Amino acid sequence: MIRHVDSQSIQAVATPVRTVAVICSYTASLVNFRYRLLAAMTAGGHRVIAFGPEHDPASVAALSAIEVEFHRVPMARAGLNPFADLRTLAHLWRVLRAHDPDVVLCYTMKPIIYGLIAARLAGIRRRYALVTGLGYVFSDSAASLRLRLIRRLATRLYRIALRGCRRVFVYNDADAHDIRAGRMVSGDTPIIMVAGSGVDLERFQPAPLPAGAPAFLLIARLLREKGIAEFAKAALDLHQRHPQARFRILGPLDPSPLAISRAEIDAWTASGAVEYLGETRDVRPFLRDASVFVLPSYYREGVPRSILEAMAMGRPIITADSPGCRETVINGENGFIVPPRDPTALAAAMERFIRDPMLARAMGKRALEVARTRFDVEAVNRHLLTEMDLLGTADGR
Repeated sequence: MIRHVDSQSIQAVATPVRTVAVICSYTASLVNFRYRLLAAMTAGGHRVIAFGPEHDPASVAALSAIEVEFHRVPMARAGLNPFADLRTLAHLWRVLRAHDPDVVLCYTMKPIIYGLIAARLAGIRRRYALVTGLGYVFSDSAASLRLRLIRRLATRLYRIALRGCRRVFVYNDADAHDIRAGRMVSGDTPIIMVAGSGVDLERFQPAPLPAGAPAFLLIARLLREKGIAEFAKAALDLHQRHPQARFRILGPLDPSPLAISRAEIDAWTASGAVEYLGETRDVRPFLRDASVFVLPSYYREGVPRSILEAMAMGRPIITADSPGCRETVINGENGFIVPPRDPTALAAAMERFIRDPMLARAMGKRALEVARTRFDVEAVNRHLLTEMDLLGTADGR
């Protein structure tokens, strides 16, 4: 059973005060992606304990400001070291036994697998998984023997972890399909579709489009699967015909062997076609200077937060026809969907904005409407809290 719920129609009722444990694989994500959700939990009177692998003083201070306790747990975000993962499992079991929460919410792969197994072993009944994207290993592009073996292992671990889970939250239909097809959950476990992590419409407000030649902006970690090389190839092509257009990349270099190298970035910038803007903690000034936001990712996203933020600021979108990305665009209305790994199609979509200066304005206005009606973080959080019985539910469960 997969349920799509209109989160704006949910009515809140009184709910008991609970202790909630939230487990993540990257401490900063608690602030970057879950801050408003955690704040809503504590505002509702619940005690919230967050667990993450890094001691990030800025994140810990931000969490403390909304009365969220933070505890560090040993966890390697990547890698398949079974001894390290068993250490993570044992540590989570001990801390969950010690704190004895009423509710456990885990998001991303390792917290879902080891956090939910530990919670079940600790006797915690109210367990929830938030699948923010199954990732590249579950994409059609992951065809190598090694990746197929990792997918098989991950599927089996998910089956163990999700056993007895109250709800599994997903961001897109492709992940819901793979969870069912891989029998990662029993037939009676509800899979609930939510509109990504939502976007803070107070923080990301519409801004006028910049004057002058169109500027295309891609924001992402410099991973190859984000479609960065395709963006650069399209920019090199378009730069020859439209030298006035700007093509910008914003995001940190990544140590992954599949990442874009510094040498590649330097070669693109040396050509004059691409500008590399480095990395930032605040993307809003860069979005204000952009006419069109581009993310041709084939990574198997959940729902890319960067796209939602761009739409909230009134920017049209060009993205790939891949899970998570295509959920954000009504093709031809608030942007264009192009085939993944196709720089020619990407260049053609970008050129439409260059040739028609009014197109970005019309599509940007529609993008803002979509952000407000479908991806408001407050509505998304009400939906999640209601389904976890932390706000109350429409059907009185």
